Amino acid sequence: MKVLALLHTENNILPRAALETISVARSLGGELTIAIFGGSAATAANTLAGSGATKFLVVEGEAFLQPRYSTDTAAATALIKAANPELILAPNTSRFARALPGVAQRVGAQVDTHIVGITAEGNSVKVQRWFYRQRILTTFTRVARPWLLLVDGGIQAPYEGASGTVTAESVPVTQVDSRTTVNGVQAPAADAQTIRPDAQLLFVAGAGWTKKQKDGQYHIGEASTLIQGFLQKAKASLGSSKSLVDLKSEGQETLSFMSHMNQIGQTGSTPRHQKGLSTCCHGEEPHAVGWRFITERRAINIDANCGWAQGKADVVYIGDAF
Repeated sequence: MKVLALLHTENNILPRAALETISVARSLGGELTIAIFGGSAATAANTLAGSGATKFLVVEGEAFLQPRYSTDTAAATALIKAANPELILAPNTSRFARALPGVAQRVGAQVDTHIVGITAEGNSVKVQRWFYRQRILTTFTRVARPWLLLVDGGIQAPYEGASGTVTAESVPVTQVDSRTTVNGVQAPAADAQTIRPDAQLLFVAGAGWTKKQKDGQYHIGEASTLIQGFLQKAKASLGSSKSLVDLKSEGQETLSFMSHMNQIGQTGSTPRHQKGLSTCCHGEEPHAVGWRFITERRAINIDANCGWAQGKADVVYIGDAF
């Protein structure tokens, strides 16, 4: 089976998600080709010299440095046509999630996203994906080829093989007429980021932070200071229960730095951190389902019979912040 690992660089290096995709591709066996586009793609290919790939394909140039649908689809289409694979694996980054469904249409491929498991026996490939708001884990296969799979992060450890020097073939891309010009990036300072996918610790705040406390008063300002101070010192990523982020849409005063982007659970995200600490959250199933990839779970709650105490956390502390 001919397998293509399709990757892009970020800031001239391969991101963690790309290295995890290499590990997935290697686990399948078969004839592996690695294709990379973006800044310093040929240099990035050298870091994968020990991957066992039989061919390296690259697309480089000023036009492919920034995420942009027109240039990304053109580069990915050219690489796939040059490799002529049966199975295409790509990391499920925002850049690829936007561009690759269109690429699949251009190359006549079937496409599936958010893949969390892949096994192969000969030319037969079975994949796993969650459905119905992450309640049903399905295993399925397709006979159509090529088959393009966007692989979720965290299902394999990142590739850590030796670097070297490889012979990378440069693939030409037809001139792309793009109406989008990237003038720069506006982003908050690093210490102002609340979502940190590579953080060791996930800190989750529940709606209890915004309720009346035992003195009969609200302490939202103090809660904000405590949470932001913890995040800064622990370099943790911030998560939230649905009930907390919904408060803002209901017009109630809440934590100003919290949004639906922080929501963890059945209708939110499913992060992959080594450790997780839940605070002022009851740990009900719709929220706890978002914790299934957290290796070590701890919770702080004033209720000794909360959901976390029912076998959903490794350690539960009974206490109050105020």
